Amino acid sequence: MAQVIITAVATLLAVGLGGWLTTRAQERLWRRDQHRQWRDIRLTAYTEFLTAFRQYVSYVLLPTAKITTTRRKRSPNDLMPYFDKEGTAYKERLEATKTALRLVSGHPAVVEASREVVRLVRLLAADRAVHGIEGVPDAQFDALWAAEREFITAARAELGLTGLRFDNGRGSA
Repeated sequence: MAQVIITAVATLLAVGLGGWLTTRAQERLWRRDQHRQWRDIRLTAYTEFLTAFRQYVSYVLLPTAKITTTRRKRSPNDLMPYFDKEGTAYKERLEATKTALRLVSGHPAVVEASREVVRLVRLLAADRAVHGIEGVPDAQFDALWAAEREFITAARAELGLTGLRFDNGRGSA
């Protein structure tokens, strides 16, 4: 009789342990899938932001782009660019992708880097409106591309992508 009870208890313990181990394994798989889904969502948001940013820059540099400026009444009192209907679409897309990026980003460094990219591209548009394409200082472009590299570096770090460094403005593996 004792042997039957011991066998039954051992069987119940084995079934309980097996169930617990299965639950833990499923939990790990679920967390891994969640992590992968969020990484894909972030990668998409960051890629769309970079695409919108590059399209905005391309529009700003078109000789036919119609851009005007007004000085902001609040700090930092810099020039704010305004566009015609065509340019407004690029501006709105950049702003929308920036907001989407902020919704899904898991690291403050990515948000801060995106803020700097947007700040500098607005300044580029304002300089373009005031000085024309030829009058935009090279330093403005250098700062913009450096900010883009900082954004990419921060985004890659958040996504767990390694192996890319930027040296003197050139990417190298």
